Amino acid sequence: MSTRLIRTTLASLTAIAAAGTALSATPAAAAPGTTGRTVAAAGTPGAGHDATRAAMEAAVAAGVPGVVARVRDPHGVWKGTSGVADLTTGQSRGAGDSFRTGSVTKSLVATVMLQLQAEGRVDLDATVDHYLPGLVRGSGHDGTRITVRQLMNHTSGIFNFTEDATFVRKVLGIEFLTSRYDDWTPHQVIALALRNPPQFEPGTSWKYSNTNYLLIGLIIEKLTGRPYAEEVERRVTRPLGMRATYFPGRDPHVPAPTRHYSTFSEDPGRTYDVTELNPSWAWAAGEMITDSADLNRFYTALLTGRLLRPAQLRQMTNTVSTEGNLPSQRYGLGLIEYETSCGVKVWGHSGGIHGSSTQSFGTRDGRHMITVNFNGDWVGGGKKVVSAEFCPAPTPAP
Repeated sequence: MSTRLIRTTLASLTAIAAAGTALSATPAAAAPGTTGRTVAAAGTPGAGHDATRAAMEAAVAAGVPGVVARVRDPHGVWKGTSGVADLTTGQSRGAGDSFRTGSVTKSLVATVMLQLQAEGRVDLDATVDHYLPGLVRGSGHDGTRITVRQLMNHTSGIFNFTEDATFVRKVLGIEFLTSRYDDWTPHQVIALALRNPPQFEPGTSWKYSNTNYLLIGLIIEKLTGRPYAEEVERRVTRPLGMRATYFPGRDPHVPAPTRHYSTFSEDPGRTYDVTELNPSWAWAAGEMITDSADLNRFYTALLTGRLLRPAQLRQMTNTVSTEGNLPSQRYGLGLIEYETSCGVKVWGHSGGIHGSSTQSFGTRDGRHMITVNFNGDWVGGGKKVVSAEFCPAPTPAP
């Protein structure tokens, strides 16, 4: 998708990049009578989430078709929605809507890698070539000089496949409309990346690269003898009861009713339904489908130590600077530390893929979590909703 958000958030599959090619797009309007409609969870009307509610409504007013948010805090669960799930029918978004999560997938994949480390089955400071001999070669790339840890925290310098010219044209531009069902293998996508020069020498800088997590997925499969998705399900989603979460492989569908929407610079002013797509190209970097309840459950379990031993959780939260790339953020091992507008630091991940933008963050103690999803990818503001939850405006004096 060739709008600003697609070239910055979808092209990085993080929905967090703040820079990129500025491209014109006309936001879609929500169906009449639905803009600004927000629903709180039963038993928690208001519940101190007025700022979050207002930020959601502002996003819809700015052109996002619909927003869903779910909060877990010491007071219980609050659920809010605004706008529509379907621009054709006008059906409102629902608190239990499923959606594509893009790069949020990376946190689950990184969790599996750290579990394997705790079991003594992988050395994060070993080279990529040790596990995938000869694969990372070409155009200056050398897997003998890159560690697994550098893949996980994006300091590898490996070229990001979503910035390859062919990929941008076929998958992120208007050609997507005719190629959306195409099959891709991880090796095909990695080959696209490796025909481009590295972004920098390994370990000398930071830049997001989805290619890193395709390689991590292959390492998981090499170590376990099972598909990476099966391993994530066995170790993470099934034990946590994440029933809405799955890895679609080549299945192009998303559970009803939510539709996903994009625009293209090649056809400005028109909004396209991009719900159906074969996500095989995203694979371990961003193919997951889930809902807001499951993501809050996952990050709560992760941050409270239910999924990782203390030594592994410390490594995951040991961050590196993303200065010049992601404002107000630092990156760990598949985990983002984000400093909100009022200085509160929260942990989680962002994700962007065709027609869907997700933010899932919480406090380090896991006591306060929020997941937000937009079903449109050309208008930003997800981080504003997150900040609104952790930085509510002061209550006016009576």
